[in-house]
Amino acid sequence: MRVTRSWLSEFIDLGDVSIDTLYKTFNSIGLEVDTLVEFKIPPKVVVGKIISCAKHPDADKLNVCQIDIGTQIKQIVCGAANVVNATYVAVATIGAVLPEDFHIKPAKLRGVESEGMVCSSTELGLPTLGDGIMILDESIGELVVGRELRSYSVFSDTVIELELTANRGDCLSIYGVARDLSVALKKPLHTVESPQIIYSSQEIESFLAIQTQTIDAQLLYVVAEKISLKASFLVALRLAMVEEMREDILDAYLAYATHATGVLLRAYEMQTSLIDLEIRTPQVGIVEVVNGDEILSVVGVNQNQNTFPKEHSKTVLLEASYSDPDMLVEAVAQTKLSTDALYYQSSRGSSPDLAFGMTYLQALLQKKQEILFAQKTLKVGTPKKPKNITIDTHEIADIIGAEIRAEEMVNILARLGFAVTSQNEHRFVLDVPLFRHDIHNIQDIAEEIVRIVGINHIKAKPLTFAEQNRTNATLERYYFKKALRNRAVGCGFYENVSYLFTHKMALEKYGFNLIDESLELSNPIAEEFNTLRSTLLTNLLFATQRNINYSIKSIPLFEIGAVFNTQREQREMMALIWCGEKEPQSIRNQGKPTDVTFGSFTQLLGGVIGAFEFKPCSSHNGLIHPYQSADIIRDGKVCGYLSKLHPVAQEALDLPVTFIAEMAFDALLPHHINAKPISNFQGVYKDLSIVIDKSVGYGEIANVIKGLTLPMLKNSFSVDVYQDASLGEKKSLTIRFFIQSMEDTLKESEIEYTMQTIIEALHVSHQAVLR
Repeated sequence: MRVTRSWLSEFIDLGDVSIDTLYKTFNSIGLEVDTLVEFKIPPKVVVGKIISCAKHPDADKLNVCQIDIGTQIKQIVCGAANVVNATYVAVATIGAVLPEDFHIKPAKLRGVESEGMVCSSTELGLPTLGDGIMILDESIGELVVGRELRSYSVFSDTVIELELTANRGDCLSIYGVARDLSVALKKPLHTVESPQIIYSSQEIESFLAIQTQTIDAQLLYVVAEKISLKASFLVALRLAMVEEMREDILDAYLAYATHATGVLLRAYEMQTSLIDLEIRTPQVGIVEVVNGDEILSVVGVNQNQNTFPKEHSKTVLLEASYSDPDMLVEAVAQTKLSTDALYYQSSRGSSPDLAFGMTYLQALLQKKQEILFAQKTLKVGTPKKPKNITIDTHEIADIIGAEIRAEEMVNILARLGFAVTSQNEHRFVLDVPLFRHDIHNIQDIAEEIVRIVGINHIKAKPLTFAEQNRTNATLERYYFKKALRNRAVGCGFYENVSYLFTHKMALEKYGFNLIDESLELSNPIAEEFNTLRSTLLTNLLFATQRNINYSIKSIPLFEIGAVFNTQREQREMMALIWCGEKEPQSIRNQGKPTDVTFGSFTQLLGGVIGAFEFKPCSSHNGLIHPYQSADIIRDGKVCGYLSKLHPVAQEALDLPVTFIAEMAFDALLPHHINAKPISNFQGVYKDLSIVIDKSVGYGEIANVIKGLTLPMLKNSFSVDVYQDASLGEKKSLTIRFFIQSMEDTLKESEIEYTMQTIIEALHVSHQAVLR
């Protein structure tokens, strides 16, 4: 829903309300602001009056205009075709700077001097109002020649787009939004006075006869005669700002009045002096307006395009309507009727105040235009009775979690359009207005009160009851899988979803288990999906190969899914693959990123599954590289493997550098971890460089350190490995230790004892010596 500040100001005084306050207020009452666009006309753009307009002597498409700009008359050359029909226009005078830094200077166009520019809407940064220049009229206020356009409020305006929830059809109008705003800002809503409508001497019955039955709608009819409509600049500009532009003049007035009031308005051409209408309900929720054998419209759903008034229609039938949105939506879904633009509003809840909408339209049409209305109006249908809800203030307080005075509740609800029909000490009965068809119970009423009071103004307090724990292993597994997917995406992987089937030849080729012959598929869905998969990797590799064929340089994929053993027993696995470049081409890598490496893939895998250890690979298949592979260790157990893709497989699939990993999903599930106390005392880092045999891996050293009983040793990790000819068959390993006491500030003797214990243990186990 789009509104403009100046349009809202017709119904509520916003003179002292800043845009920032409007923004915060809308968001606090549940009318979330999606976009906010401010229009400002540059200085030195003024109202000009065209004194004369003649063809350019050397250009057929140019006109030479003499234009009064208040201080003097300027000669301006204009190329817009509609300038010949204009009197008042927007003129950018010499020195004006238009959007996109367009400076207005004296110029010669085909040899004719031009001092200024007659502007179109887009040249001033406004929405498009059609071809040609803007032709101004007094709908924007008194046109004073030489007055700057930015001084007119309709030009210096702000368009606010509100993101409404589906139930807030009451705010699909300027008036509806203003109503909510008036309550939140504690400002009065302007009383819309009945304008002085000029009527003809004819009674409406001389134009219109209606046959009706009990119908599921309310209708109001007015006849307009001697129509000679003129376009209104204000109507066109505001409709363009809210993206409801109409080409037809009458259609524009109808759209404007509907957007302003929320009342659905239609117009029908009267081809004869008397229309004999039949209003009928062929089925529940559907109301048809019929003239003879022709259906003019289905109320709130669609209109027969042949019935819309033509440009030279002299007599027009105007209709305001309201349908119960709940009944209407259900009926349209059953009948599958075609719908038009008004159905969106009628299905979400239009305004039932038909007299307000019709009077607003009549006043709009009669502003300086030749039009008369027949005496009286004709109403059809019985107004629907409002719903009643009994409110207990104590129950409201329990729902909200705060005490709110009954007087404040009543005041808020009354200003929102609810009527209090009876009241005692802490109970009252509300009549729900028809425009709030979404209000059904006391919880809905509590929500209305909370959004106006403001959730930030309700003090937090602890719950007074304990909810039963409803989580179980299945739900926890679902949440973990969802989190795992999110982490994988966050690390740059894309999720692959494939069938549970794969090609048997691929499994055989790369040495994976096959389903026992007796349990094989009897009727495969396709030749390439002729067996149940025993690994996720074959399907991932096929997906990678397809992406490579599309010249994609980096293919990071993951999949979580089921695989099957030889006995067709199912278990869940997670597999990841990164093929090609490890990052996008960019200025940082001069458009030449490096390929993924064992180290970078390991870091990415850690970002997805968390901390893990790895050891030399114990798994065997045709995809695993013999020298760049490892078992993945979680909680001391092997849960899967990671590897560079075997060169033979890489060549067969015609892939660049590729790394793969596959793990048992159950092994990744988090386990309950007891919290450990955190020390209040400062710790220290100490580095230890030792010389050991080249054949000794850090894992062996780490196991020795883990086996020591040293309460103050909190963490250890390797930071450097060094080899050169002087060390021979030895290597230097630097380990960093973090030492911290839980009870007191560390003493030098405690640090020394910890480090000496480690050195002695490493010397005994691996003949390590200090470097």
